[in-house]
Amino acid sequence: MYDFTIIGGGILGMSTAMQLIEAYPDKRILLVEKENGPAHHQTGHNSGVIHAGVYYTPGSLKARFCLEGNRATKAFCDTHGIAYDNCGKLLVATNEVEMQRMQALWERTAANGLEREWLDADQLREREPNITGQGGIFVPASGIVDYRRVTAKMAEMFQNAGGEVRYTAPVTALEERSDEVVVTTDQGTFTTRHLVSCSGLMADRVVRMLGVTPEFTICPFRGEYYQLPPEHNRIVNHLIYPIPDPSMPFLGVHLTRMIDGSVTVGPNAVLAFKREGYRKRDVSFGDLAAMAGDPGIRKVLRANLKPGLHEMKNSLFKGGYLEEVRKYCPRLTRDDLRPYPAGVRAQAVAKDGKMIDDFLFVNTRRSVNVCNAPSPAATSAIPIGAHIVDKVKALVEG
Repeated sequence: MYDFTIIGGGILGMSTAMQLIEAYPDKRILLVEKENGPAHHQTGHNSGVIHAGVYYTPGSLKARFCLEGNRATKAFCDTHGIAYDNCGKLLVATNEVEMQRMQALWERTAANGLEREWLDADQLREREPNITGQGGIFVPASGIVDYRRVTAKMAEMFQNAGGEVRYTAPVTALEERSDEVVVTTDQGTFTTRHLVSCSGLMADRVVRMLGVTPEFTICPFRGEYYQLPPEHNRIVNHLIYPIPDPSMPFLGVHLTRMIDGSVTVGPNAVLAFKREGYRKRDVSFGDLAAMAGDPGIRKVLRANLKPGLHEMKNSLFKGGYLEEVRKYCPRLTRDDLRPYPAGVRAQAVAKDGKMIDDFLFVNTRRSVNVCNAPSPAATSAIPIGAHIVDKVKALVEG
């Protein structure tokens, strides 16, 4: 019998495990992960940005946890000798409409308590000679890191403190009883007094295993990237983001300096035809049928049909993708866009067809389940883990 079992070896699961064993050092704690190591899915396929909290609704969990997580992630890296680069982010406006939208972002960053600087076209050019725009906002707190390294260190700390990790142990069934939860995996069946799930792309299916009908469905969106050739590794000095269109659900194609010195372009956002469909050819007819049968996902796809088709076109034809980035970096050419691994975002969609914007948790008598944790979840992993531990304490003491 375990006291606590955690499902999921991404950065949220490992952060929770690390902090849970610190809170309960004498308890038996197990983490199960279906892959053969940590950070194989969203954590290991993201852009590596340490977000500052520019876009999020003031007062939301996203805004609060991102601000806390930005500082906590850097402190964690400082303590454990993990390299990061506090390079800062530039949001670039390329026309008058985007300048107006930039004003709204300026006000939101103030409401979220961020340090920032307004740049005119000359100041923008001085900071970024290869970037073209009418103005920009510089946010110095943004940075880059390898979240796989962060997650691996958390796993190491959890295990060194006495925690147990079982990899290649996909969960196939859950049964919540009055005094325990039975967790069935490919490596055997375990009983636990309390359960935490941080299962990302499978979050709704895990909740359903617990006998709860979720009020949401996970819709997978693939984010496709390109990488620039090494001669462009210094093409930008900061992270370069477009001013997002508030009518669109995602942020648009950006230039990201990576911790290894390279620069990536992306991501776009296209519907994935499989929950873990990292390649265009990845298709699951079962997953497609489930999405087609879900009224919330159908409403989302109908409401975003035009931008969705635009994203799909850019996914299939490199020229359209290039146009997106050439709006603010005209120096790039088609040959500069080289293949790079994609990621898949687990986006929770409510039954009414709205994309759930904030972090979402669903609790039962003996479980805490993370059900929506898109970006900036990696940045926010330490405060999210602390939040989960507080929820677990409430279950234990209740």
